[in-house]
Formats: sequence, structure tokens, C-alpha cells
Amino acid sequence: MKKYNVGIIGATGMVGQRFATLLADHPWFDVKVLAASPRSAGHTYKEAVEKKWAMTTPIPEKLADMTVKNATADIEEIASEVDFVFCAVDMKKDEIKALEEAYAKAECPVVSNNSAHRGTPDVPMVIPELNADHIKVIESQRKRLGTKRGFIAVKSNCSLQSYVPAIYPLDKKFGVKDVLVCTYQAISGASKTFETWPEMVDNVIPFIGGEEEKSEKEPLKIWGTVEGDKIVNASSPAFTAQCIRVPISDGHMGAVFMRFEDGKKPSKEEIIEVWKNFSGKAQELELPSAPKHFLNYFVEDNMPQTKLQRNLENGMAVSIGRLREDTQYDYKFVCLSHNTLRGAAGGAVLLAELLCAEGYMDR
Repeated sequence: MKKYNVGIIGATGMVGQRFATLLADHPWFDVKVLAASPRSAGHTYKEAVEKKWAMTTPIPEKLADMTVKNATADIEEIASEVDFVFCAVDMKKDEIKALEEAYAKAECPVVSNNSAHRGTPDVPMVIPELNADHIKVIESQRKRLGTKRGFIAVKSNCSLQSYVPAIYPLDKKFGVKDVLVCTYQAISGASKTFETWPEMVDNVIPFIGGEEEKSEKEPLKIWGTVEGDKIVNASSPAFTAQCIRVPISDGHMGAVFMRFEDGKKPSKEEIIEVWKNFSGKAQELELPSAPKHFLNYFVEDNMPQTKLQRNLENGMAVSIGRLREDTQYDYKFVCLSHNTLRGAAGGAVLLAELLCAEGYMDR
């Protein structure tokens, strides 16, 4: 596979830092540009992030002395130096939309961690194991933007990555009608650590702004179909969600209740068999960041546990457990994923690998 020159826009934030650690030694991607806000621009990456470095591994040596560019003022210059960029900026939603479109119109593809374009009908929102075929809508998006190469592709909300991959293959095989999910979300999902958010120690906050709406709406785009020049959202399954912030550094857990279509309720053994054998385009293409076993079922009553399983397969696998029948729904279970790896930066890197493998990043 040829090497691609890449940039990280929003490189100093928590997700940007995670991108830096994942890309520093990536077999396909060579980081050429780091960009952030005007206050970080002109400083070395080490100077810009040293006091707020939140990763457990050190600042990557090969990136430490790179000079940070201005993410909003240096668009044309950045676009000329890279094949595509990852975007993880902390700005208002309308500003993010405009910024990402500006990069795309500068003929620089954007793989975004942000939510701004997730609702845009011709922007694919992809979990590579589930709906890789949605990337074909990029050709329609390019026509709208008037670009030859430039486009925007996004990954879904981080909490979805824990429970949606477990439900998707069951719906395709048996037909899932209703889903109720309660998510228990780590503080890194708010770009925080216990040092920067001490009030989260020994505490639970039963509200995360905008999260429940995303958790109920975004799955329907993943389930959707490309029709003409846009992705049309599916009408089912019906999702309802409650999202809770818990005192965990990394890892989002979901407690899921699901009801199958009338007369289509499978056995517990059939469900586990589907999970055990499920793989997708990411595994078929043997993408560098793809987990060998995407869905992993644990038979122990007290598994999966956030601290023990969040880093499974370099944090890119989903862990599932406690599948059992329910008194109101058909079944209930718990599931877990690493929110800044599978859920955020790692999921975006995997999406970029898919786009490269399918030729969308070629010049």
C-alpha cells in the first residue's frame, strides 16, 4: 500500500492527541501537518500540548517539534501539503460545517470526528464493518461541492460504537423492532480527565447535552440506504436512549433492551452465533486498524468490565455480555467499547483506511 500524507486539524485537543498517537507510526499514513487554533499556531506541538497532554503514552517524538499551523487561516497551504486531513476541532457546529467544507472545496478530503455534518444527507457516516457501502454517496457530494477530490466523511457518535454493532447484524438476520439503551459514558468523551474535572470523582451526572438525540437518530442513518444523491434514513428499528456520565477515564458501556419483529425472536444461542461469526468490509480488506474479531461475547456473569476489556484488540473491538431474556422486551445485554479509540479517533482512522483502500484518497 502506498503512503498517504495526512494532517490533523484540531491536533491539540483530546481527540487530536489520540489521532497523534495513532498516526505517529501508522503503516499507511505519514503526518505532515498539525493544525489548531490561532493561540497554538506558531508553537511546536510539544509547546502547544505539553501542559494539557492527556494520553498515557508520551507525545510522539516525530511530531513533538513540528510547528502547529493555523487551522482556519492556513487552509490552502495545508491542503497543498497533504492527501487528506482528520478533523477534531472544538468549535461551534456552524463554524465546523463551514471549516470542513472549506477544506473539501480546497480539494482536500476530510475525515471528521465532529458531529456537524452527520445529518448532511450526502455525507457518509460510516462504521466500516456495518455500512461501508455508504461511501459511494461521495460522488454525489463532490458534484454538490463542485470538487474533483474534496469531500467530507464522518464517523458516528462515540457511544453508538458500543451498542449499534451488536444490534445491526441481528436486525439484518432476524429483524429488530425496538431498542432501549442506557449508556454509561467515560469522562474522556467530554475531553476531560479527573485532574481537569475533579467534580466527577465519586459522582454520576444523568445528563450529557445532545447525546440522547444523537443516540436515537444516528443509528437510523447507519441503517439507511443510498438513494440517488443522498442517504435516506431507515424508519426502524425504533431507538430510545438515556445517557449518563460516569466516573470512568475511558470506555462507554451500554445496557441494551431489544424487541424483535413479531414471530422472529431467535434463541440465545442463535444470537451469540451471529455475534461470533460477524465481520465486515474492514476485516475483508484486512485494514491495519481493523480488529480480527469485531464482536466478542463473554460468558461470565460479571463481564465485560470497562477496565479489563476497553483495550481489547487495541481498543477497536466491541465486548458483549450478560445476554438474557427480559420480562418486557425479548432480550437484554451489556456492551462496551473504547470511546476515544473505536469511538473517536480510531474509528476515524479505520474509516480513512477504508476510503484509501477503495481509491477515494487517490490523486
